[in-house]
Amino acid sequence: MTALSLSRASRRRSSGTGGSLTPYFFVAPFVLLFAVFLVAPIIIAVVNSLFSERSSGLGFGGSEVLFVGIDNFVRALADTDFITSFGRVFLFGIVQVPVMLVVAAILALLFDSGLVKGTRFFQFAVFLPYAVPGVIAALLWGFLYQPSVSPIIQGLSAIGIDISLLSPGTVLWSIANIATWSTVGINMIILFSALQALPREMYEAAKLDGAGQIRIALSIKLPMIAPALLLTTISSIIGTLQLFNEPQVLKSVTSNIASDFTPNMAIFAASTLGKDTHLSSAMAIILGLVTLVISLIVLRATKRSSTKKVTDGK
Repeated sequence: MTALSLSRASRRRSSGTGGSLTPYFFVAPFVLLFAVFLVAPIIIAVVNSLFSERSSGLGFGGSEVLFVGIDNFVRALADTDFITSFGRVFLFGIVQVPVMLVVAAILALLFDSGLVKGTRFFQFAVFLPYAVPGVIAALLWGFLYQPSVSPIIQGLSAIGIDISLLSPGTVLWSIANIATWSTVGINMIILFSALQALPREMYEAAKLDGAGQIRIALSIKLPMIAPALLLTTISSIIGTLQLFNEPQVLKSVTSNIASDFTPNMAIFAASTLGKDTHLSSAMAIILGLVTLVISLIVLRATKRSSTKKVTDGK
């Protein structure tokens, strides 16, 4: 057998069954974990939401699980407290998400500009709150929000400023402060990494044309990192709709946070306090659909805006 024949035979063996299964072998762990921890829970929730547990007889007998169709969804949508919780997180997100992203973008631009000395230290300081678990962060800030022990409130009272950070009108924004404090760092890192990947030649050309740091940041840097801004916006919106840790922890120190303060808390209360996993499954599906719809709307609006800018540029 000639060397050419051996080479052809070797290529045929390498492109045979063993070679074709190699990519699937590497992808299999991800597919398995994706199916077990994402697809399976969604399927279970959908199936569970279509049934309901009803007591037989006068309540002295056992209970049976019956198919009720969309009855649990109707009950969830008729629950005014559950619907009100969506309005509460929408208001929270309209204020908190833009404020957090603006602060993260300003910090990222400052660190990228080279005007800040000791950049590594300040980046670490800004990112550090993200490393603190949400429950611990809520406990820390809950201490600072209590008038009897808070040095902040006591200091303000000493100069004649009386404020309650856990009153019905301020508790939502106290939670927003915790969320902003916790998430500015990770979003700053994402935006800063995107800025570091931009070619520096553009900045030099802009400086030669007389552009200052602010003009370069607004006209060059921010438009160039639009994908990173979109990523942080969508992840922040999803995080807002899933708000749970902060209000759940603060609920133990104030009576102004109900058990259904946010959609996730309402779902948790329905499944634990109400002991109705079927209703909570329906609520969870509604929350997931709302999150999906809002994310798609943001993506569509961003795409339309980008297309319009390209068209106007032409």
